[in-house]
Amino acid sequence: LAQAGVVAVSGSVALLGDTVHNAADALTAVPLGIAFILGRRAANRRFTYGYGRAEDLAGLVIVLTIAASAAFAAWVAVGRLLDPRPVANVPAVAVAALVGFAGNEWVARYRIRTGRRIGSAALVADGLHARTDGFTSLAVLLGAAGSALGLQLADPVVGLAITAAIVLVLRDAAREVLRRMLDAVDPALVDRAERAVRAVPGVDRVGELRLRWIGHRLRAELAVVVDGEATLRQAHAIAVEAEHALLHALPKLSAALVHADPAPAPGERDPHLTLAHHLTGEGLSSERP
Repeated sequence: LAQAGVVAVSGSVALLGDTVHNAADALTAVPLGIAFILGRRAANRRFTYGYGRAEDLAGLVIVLTIAASAAFAAWVAVGRLLDPRPVANVPAVAVAALVGFAGNEWVARYRIRTGRRIGSAALVADGLHARTDGFTSLAVLLGAAGSALGLQLADPVVGLAITAAIVLVLRDAAREVLRRMLDAVDPALVDRAERAVRAVPGVDRVGELRLRWIGHRLRAELAVVVDGEATLRQAHAIAVEAEHALLHALPKLSAALVHADPAPAPGERDPHLTLAHHLTGEGLSSERP
Protein backbone atom coordinates (compact mmCIF):
# COMPACT_ATOMS: atom_id res chain seq x y z
CA LEU A 1 0.00 0.00 0.00
CA ALA A 2 2.89 2.36 0.78
CA GLN A 3 4.47 1.61 -2.59
CA ALA A 4 1.15 2.16 -4.38
CA GLY A 5 0.91 5.61 -2.80
CA VAL A 6 4.39 6.51 -4.06
CA VAL A 7 3.49 5.21 -7.55
CA ALA A 8 0.49 7.54 -7.60
CA VAL A 9 2.60 10.63 -6.92
CA SER A 10 5.72 9.65 -8.89
CA GLY A 11 4.45 7.87 -12.00
CA SER A 12 7.34 5.36 -11.84
CA VAL A 13 6.55 2.31 -13.96
CA ALA A 14 9.46 0.40 -12.41
CA LEU A 15 7.96 0.93 -8.97
CA LEU A 16 4.52 0.09 -10.39
CA GLY A 17 5.86 -3.26 -11.65
CA ASP A 18 7.40 -3.93 -8.25
CA THR A 19 4.17 -2.97 -6.50
CA VAL A 20 2.09 -5.28 -8.71
CA HIS A 21 4.53 -8.13 -8.07
CA ASN A 22 4.34 -7.50 -4.32
CA ALA A 23 0.54 -7.47 -4.43
CA ALA A 24 0.52 -10.72 -6.38
CA ASP A 25 2.92 -12.23 -3.87
CA ALA A 26 0.63 -11.27 -1.01
CA LEU A 27 -2.42 -12.71 -2.79
CA THR A 28 -0.72 -16.07 -3.40
CA ALA A 29 -0.73 -16.60 0.35
CA VAL A 30 -4.52 -16.93 0.16
CA PRO A 31 -4.76 -20.17 -1.89
CA LEU A 32 -1.75 -21.54 -0.03
CA GLY A 33 -3.41 -20.90 3.33
CA ILE A 34 -6.61 -22.55 2.10
CA ALA A 35 -4.57 -25.55 0.93
CA PHE A 36 -2.93 -25.94 4.34
CA ILE A 37 -6.33 -25.79 6.05
CA LEU A 38 -7.76 -28.39 3.66
CA GLY A 39 -4.70 -30.58 4.17
CA ARG A 40 -5.59 -30.93 7.86
CA ARG A 41 -8.88 -32.62 7.05
CA ALA A 42 -8.97 -36.35 7.65
CA ALA A 43 -9.11 -38.83 4.80
CA ASN A 44 -12.54 -40.21 3.92
CA ARG A 45 -14.05 -42.79 1.58
CA ARG A 46 -13.93 -40.38 -1.37
CA PHE A 47 -10.52 -38.82 -0.70
CA THR A 48 -8.78 -41.86 0.70
CA TYR A 49 -5.35 -40.17 0.73
CA GLY A 50 -6.70 -37.01 2.33
CA TYR A 51 -6.55 -33.48 0.90
CA GLY A 52 -2.80 -32.95 0.75
CA ARG A 53 -2.89 -32.54 -3.04
CA ALA A 54 -4.56 -29.17 -2.51
CA GLU A 55 -1.02 -27.83 -1.98
CA ASP A 56 -0.12 -28.81 -5.54
CA LEU A 57 -3.13 -26.89 -6.85
CA ALA A 58 -2.09 -23.89 -4.75
CA GLY A 59 1.40 -24.15 -6.24
CA LEU A 60 -0.11 -24.08 -9.73
CA VAL A 61 -2.10 -20.95 -8.81
CA ILE A 62 1.14 -19.33 -7.58
CA VAL A 63 2.90 -20.12 -10.86
CA LEU A 64 0.02 -18.64 -12.86
CA THR A 65 0.04 -15.53 -10.64
CA ILE A 66 3.78 -15.04 -11.21
CA ALA A 67 3.20 -15.36 -14.97
CA ALA A 68 0.40 -12.77 -14.87
CA SER A 69 2.53 -10.30 -12.91
CA ALA A 70 5.37 -10.72 -15.42
CA ALA A 71 3.02 -10.03 -18.34
CA PHE A 72 1.60 -6.91 -16.66
CA ALA A 73 5.03 -5.53 -15.75
CA ALA A 74 6.24 -6.05 -19.34
CA TRP A 75 3.15 -4.38 -20.81
CA VAL A 76 3.52 -1.27 -18.64
CA ALA A 77 7.29 -1.01 -19.25
CA VAL A 78 6.94 -1.30 -23.05
CA GLY A 79 4.21 1.35 -23.00
CA ARG A 80 6.49 3.75 -21.11
CA LEU A 81 9.36 3.04 -23.54
CA LEU A 82 7.11 4.12 -26.38
CA ASP A 83 5.92 7.17 -24.44
CA PRO A 84 8.73 8.30 -22.06
CA ARG A 85 7.77 10.49 -19.11
CA PRO A 86 9.84 11.97 -16.28
CA VAL A 87 9.62 10.39 -12.82
CA ALA A 88 8.56 12.74 -10.03
CA ASN A 89 9.52 12.48 -6.33
CA VAL A 90 12.60 10.38 -7.02
CA PRO A 91 13.69 10.30 -3.32
CA ALA A 92 10.31 8.81 -2.34
CA VAL A 93 10.68 6.16 -5.05
CA ALA A 94 14.15 5.25 -3.71
CA VAL A 95 12.87 4.93 -0.13
CA ALA A 96 9.92 2.79 -1.26
CA ALA A 97 12.32 0.53 -3.16
CA LEU A 98 14.50 0.02 -0.07
CA VAL A 99 11.48 -0.73 2.10
CA GLY A 100 10.22 -3.20 -0.51
CA PHE A 101 13.56 -5.01 -0.58
CA ALA A 102 13.83 -5.34 3.20
CA GLY A 103 10.26 -6.58 3.65
CA ASN A 104 10.39 -9.06 0.78
CA GLU A 105 13.74 -10.56 1.78
CA TRP A 106 12.50 -11.16 5.33
CA VAL A 107 9.33 -12.83 4.07
CA ALA A 108 11.28 -14.86 1.47
CA ARG A 109 13.69 -16.30 4.05
CA TYR A 110 10.85 -17.24 6.37
CA ARG A 111 8.80 -18.93 3.64
CA ILE A 112 11.71 -20.81 2.04
CA ARG A 113 13.06 -22.00 5.39
CA THR A 114 9.64 -23.18 6.53
CA GLY A 115 8.80 -24.72 3.16
CA ARG A 116 12.00 -26.78 3.13
CA ARG A 117 11.53 -27.82 6.74
CA ILE A 118 8.02 -29.18 6.16
CA GLY A 119 8.62 -30.33 2.56
CA SER A 120 6.15 -27.95 0.86
CA ALA A 121 7.13 -27.18 -2.75
CA ALA A 122 4.32 -24.63 -2.99
CA LEU A 123 5.61 -22.67 0.01
CA VAL A 124 9.18 -22.73 -1.33
CA ALA A 125 7.88 -21.43 -4.66
CA ASP A 126 6.06 -18.66 -2.83
CA GLY A 127 9.28 -17.80 -0.99
CA LEU A 128 11.22 -17.63 -4.26
CA HIS A 129 8.51 -15.33 -5.55
CA ALA A 130 9.02 -13.01 -2.56
CA ARG A 131 12.82 -13.07 -3.00
CA THR A 132 12.43 -11.93 -6.59
CA ASP A 133 10.29 -9.08 -5.35
CA GLY A 134 13.21 -8.01 -3.17
CA PHE A 135 15.68 -7.96 -6.03
CA THR A 136 13.23 -6.15 -8.28
CA SER A 137 12.91 -3.52 -5.55
CA LEU A 138 16.67 -2.97 -5.78
CA ALA A 139 16.28 -2.66 -9.55
CA VAL A 140 13.71 0.07 -8.94
CA LEU A 141 16.36 1.86 -6.88
CA LEU A 142 18.69 1.78 -9.90
CA GLY A 143 15.91 3.18 -12.06
CA ALA A 144 15.35 5.99 -9.58
CA ALA A 145 19.08 6.80 -9.69
CA GLY A 146 18.96 6.93 -13.48
CA SER A 147 15.93 9.22 -13.40
CA ALA A 148 17.71 11.51 -10.95
CA LEU A 149 20.50 11.80 -13.50
CA GLY A 150 17.99 12.82 -16.18
CA LEU A 151 17.77 9.47 -18.00
CA GLN A 152 14.07 9.13 -18.79
CA LEU A 153 14.49 5.66 -20.31
CA ALA A 154 16.10 4.31 -17.14
CA ASP A 155 12.75 3.72 -15.46
CA PRO A 156 11.09 1.64 -18.25
CA VAL A 157 14.35 -0.24 -18.94
CA VAL A 158 14.48 -1.26 -15.29
CA GLY A 159 10.83 -2.26 -15.61
CA LEU A 160 11.81 -4.66 -18.39
CA ALA A 161 14.70 -5.99 -16.28
CA ILE A 162 12.18 -6.67 -13.52
CA THR A 163 10.08 -8.63 -16.00
CA ALA A 164 13.11 -10.75 -16.95
CA ALA A 165 13.80 -11.47 -13.27
CA ILE A 166 10.18 -12.51 -12.74
CA VAL A 167 10.41 -14.89 -15.72
CA LEU A 168 13.50 -16.57 -14.24
CA VAL A 169 11.70 -17.18 -10.96
CA LEU A 170 8.67 -18.38 -12.91
CA ARG A 171 10.83 -21.02 -14.58
CA ASP A 172 12.23 -22.35 -11.30
CA ALA A 173 8.88 -22.29 -9.49
CA ALA A 174 7.03 -23.95 -12.39
CA ARG A 175 9.64 -26.72 -12.62
CA GLU A 176 9.40 -27.49 -8.90
CA VAL A 177 5.59 -27.42 -8.80
CA LEU A 178 5.15 -29.50 -11.97
CA ARG A 179 7.62 -32.09 -10.73
CA ARG A 180 5.65 -32.40 -7.52
CA MET A 181 2.39 -32.77 -9.47
CA LEU A 182 3.99 -35.58 -11.50
CA ASP A 183 5.03 -37.42 -8.28
CA ALA A 184 8.74 -36.68 -8.71
CA VAL A 185 10.97 -37.15 -5.67
CA ASP A 186 14.64 -36.51 -4.98
CA PRO A 187 16.54 -39.70 -5.96
CA ALA A 188 18.60 -39.23 -2.78
CA LEU A 189 15.44 -39.98 -0.77
CA VAL A 190 15.02 -43.26 -2.64
CA ASP A 191 18.64 -44.21 -1.99
CA ARG A 192 18.29 -43.37 1.71
CA ALA A 193 15.11 -45.44 1.98
CA GLU A 194 16.71 -48.44 0.27
CA ARG A 195 19.76 -48.33 2.57
CA ALA A 196 17.54 -48.17 5.65
CA VAL A 197 15.42 -51.16 4.59
CA ARG A 198 18.42 -53.30 3.56
CA ALA A 199 19.80 -52.90 7.08
CA VAL A 200 16.69 -54.51 8.62
CA PRO A 201 17.40 -58.07 9.87
CA GLY A 202 15.53 -60.62 7.79
CA VAL A 203 15.39 -58.55 4.59
CA ASP A 204 17.24 -60.41 1.84
CA ARG A 205 16.79 -57.63 -0.69
CA VAL A 206 14.57 -54.69 -1.55
CA GLY A 207 12.17 -55.06 -4.46
CA GLU A 208 10.12 -52.28 -5.96
CA LEU A 209 10.21 -49.02 -3.98
CA ARG A 210 7.95 -46.05 -4.68
CA LEU A 211 7.79 -42.68 -2.96
CA ARG A 212 5.32 -39.87 -3.58
CA TRP A 213 4.52 -36.53 -2.04
CA ILE A 214 0.97 -35.84 -0.88
CA GLY A 215 1.08 -32.21 0.10
CA HIS A 216 4.19 -31.84 2.24
CA ARG A 217 4.17 -35.43 3.51
CA LEU A 218 5.69 -38.53 1.92
CA ARG A 219 4.10 -41.93 1.42
CA ALA A 220 6.02 -45.09 0.52
CA GLU A 221 5.16 -48.42 -1.06
CA LEU A 222 7.75 -51.17 -1.30
CA ALA A 223 8.29 -54.90 -1.50
CA VAL A 224 10.95 -56.74 0.50
CA VAL A 225 12.15 -60.27 -0.13
CA VAL A 226 12.37 -62.47 2.98
CA ASP A 227 13.29 -66.08 3.67
CA GLY A 228 10.89 -68.37 1.84
CA GLU A 229 10.68 -70.62 4.91
CA ALA A 230 9.61 -67.78 7.22
CA THR A 231 6.16 -68.03 8.79
CA LEU A 232 3.47 -65.47 8.13
CA ARG A 233 4.04 -63.92 11.55
CA GLN A 234 7.79 -63.69 10.97
CA ALA A 235 7.33 -62.09 7.55
CA HIS A 236 4.87 -59.62 9.03
CA ALA A 237 7.31 -58.71 11.81
CA ILE A 238 10.04 -58.07 9.24
CA ALA A 239 7.67 -55.84 7.26
CA VAL A 240 6.83 -53.86 10.40
CA GLU A 241 10.54 -53.37 11.16
CA ALA A 242 11.08 -52.19 7.57
CA GLU A 243 8.29 -49.65 8.01
CA HIS A 244 9.85 -48.38 11.25
CA ALA A 245 13.23 -48.09 9.53
CA LEU A 246 11.67 -46.00 6.77
CA LEU A 247 9.92 -43.71 9.26
CA HIS A 248 13.25 -43.05 10.97
CA ALA A 249 15.19 -42.59 7.71
CA LEU A 250 12.64 -40.22 6.15
CA PRO A 251 11.36 -37.73 8.76
CA LYS A 252 8.67 -36.39 6.38
CA LEU A 253 7.25 -39.87 5.78
CA SER A 254 3.69 -40.22 7.07
CA ALA A 255 3.00 -43.87 6.16
CA ALA A 256 4.54 -46.84 4.37
CA LEU A 257 2.95 -49.94 2.87
CA VAL A 258 5.41 -52.85 3.00
CA HIS A 259 4.76 -56.14 1.19
CA ALA A 260 6.87 -59.19 2.10
CA ASP A 261 7.69 -61.59 -0.77
CA PRO A 262 9.17 -65.06 -0.10
CA ALA A 263 12.54 -65.71 -1.65
CA PRO A 264 12.20 -68.27 -4.48
CA ALA A 265 13.39 -71.80 -3.85
CA PRO A 266 16.45 -73.07 -5.80
CA GLY A 267 15.52 -73.40 -9.46
CA GLU A 268 12.23 -71.50 -8.98
CA ARG A 269 11.58 -68.25 -10.86
CA ASP A 270 11.07 -65.16 -8.77
CA PRO A 271 7.26 -64.59 -8.85
CA HIS A 272 7.73 -60.89 -8.17
CA LEU A 273 10.02 -60.43 -11.18
CA THR A 274 7.70 -62.53 -13.34
CA LEU A 275 4.81 -60.24 -12.48
CA ALA A 276 6.90 -57.16 -13.22
CA HIS A 277 7.85 -58.56 -16.63
CA HIS A 278 4.25 -59.39 -17.35
CA LEU A 279 3.14 -55.83 -16.54
CA THR A 280 5.94 -54.10 -18.46
CA GLY A 281 6.28 -56.54 -21.35
CA GLU A 282 10.01 -57.03 -20.62
CA GLY A 283 11.70 -60.40 -20.84
CA LEU A 284 8.79 -62.16 -22.58
CA SER A 285 9.57 -64.71 -25.30
CA SER A 286 7.64 -64.98 -28.55
CA GLU A 287 6.45 -68.46 -27.48
CA ARG A 288 4.37 -67.04 -24.64
CA PRO A 289 0.65 -67.77 -25.40
